[in-house]
Amino acid sequence: FTAGSFLLGALCSGVAGYTGMWVSVRANVRVSAAARRSAREPLVIALRAGGFSALLVVAMTMLGISSLFAICCLLFGVGTPGGLNMADVSLLLVGYGFGASFVALFAQLGGGIYTKAADVGADLVGKLEASLPEDDPRNPATIADLVGDNVGDCAARGADLFESIAAEVISAMILGGTMAKKSGLEESAAGFILFPLVVHSMDLLVSAIGFMAIRPSSRSTRPEDPMEVIKKGYTVSVVLAVIGFVAACRVMLYTDAAPGAWLNFAGCGLVGIATAYAFVFISQYYTDYKYSPVRRVAEASTTGHGTNVIAGMALGLESTAMPVFVISIAIIASYWLGRTSGLVDEHGSPTGGLFGTAVATMGMLSTAVYVLTMDIFGPIADNAGGIVEMSQQPEEVREVTDLLDAVGNTTKATTKGFAIGSAAPACFLLF
Repeated sequence: FTAGSFLLGALCSGVAGYTGMWVSVRANVRVSAAARRSAREPLVIALRAGGFSALLVVAMTMLGISSLFAICCLLFGVGTPGGLNMADVSLLLVGYGFGASFVALFAQLGGGIYTKAADVGADLVGKLEASLPEDDPRNPATIADLVGDNVGDCAARGADLFESIAAEVISAMILGGTMAKKSGLEESAAGFILFPLVVHSMDLLVSAIGFMAIRPSSRSTRPEDPMEVIKKGYTVSVVLAVIGFVAACRVMLYTDAAPGAWLNFAGCGLVGIATAYAFVFISQYYTDYKYSPVRRVAEASTTGHGTNVIAGMALGLESTAMPVFVISIAIIASYWLGRTSGLVDEHGSPTGGLFGTAVATMGMLSTAVYVLTMDIFGPIADNAGGIVEMSQQPEEVREVTDLLDAVGNTTKATTKGFAIGSAAPACFLLF
């Protein structure tokens, strides 16, 4: 059964990556066409196309784990005399997470290396050797560059977040079942085991509401800041996620043995949601052209290539400090909240610490659909700019897509930070 779940996880992870590319290559031409009409319409099309792909990725994760869990319960007679305990079923799902990780490894390595090789190669031969502008049709490497955006930022990131969510859900189910067994809560163990599935199913709803809340405005050609528009949708998703998370904790994690435990676990979830929001802000600060770090690198570029490289490397090293602090604080705070929840074993020792960190990780990934939406938005906008340039559209159309492309680079960096940051607590859980 574990081998079968491994193969299913690998298959679903590969399909998740392919889905991202399939949607992207069909949406970018629509975005480039919409850029001829207004500034807001291409933003909405790119964001909703990314949202559709992100919904499929997370939905496949939930469908695969839920199906395997149901099959296990039927095959091993959970709930029947002599059957397997429900708390032990989650252990059989570990192969699904390993299968997803296996494919995500190759998608990240292959997609990332291809993307950077194509991007740098296109810039070297086009901008430096031939003095051609970005995405010029006379540069054959432009096609490889545009394809690389889809491979690296759609396929690789989709498989990466698929793996992170699958590993986090399965580990949280294992910890929830183990904690319920140690605390003598066998009768209410189902709530602790199925809680991760409910949270991520809720993610599908709140994130969909978030990106659907961004409506096409009037046909104004005045460019607006796309990042602020995207962040408004993300704020809507975060607010709904907070409400839904607290409600889910009250319904599924309430137990008579510790009536206030659900409040502590809800606090763990809020810590995770705040951590995710902090990651988005930190990534935006270090990668958005409106803030001083990017401007300092641009200023260093005026004195030569060497100072540009040195300033960029220094900025990259500096940008890793705050995420480490944020993750450390989140893990310590959630562990403390879980440990003080009032759940104890037969010897009176607290049992909720590790499950508290699992709940915090669930909170961090409770808006993963919207974050993945922002990531897929990037290559769609980048490809749309390439289509506009190669089809020799008017300058004002290129200005619209250039603005979307600049914001897309920021959102892609945001998702990279989010994916790595969410993987850190997930690894902590597996350890």
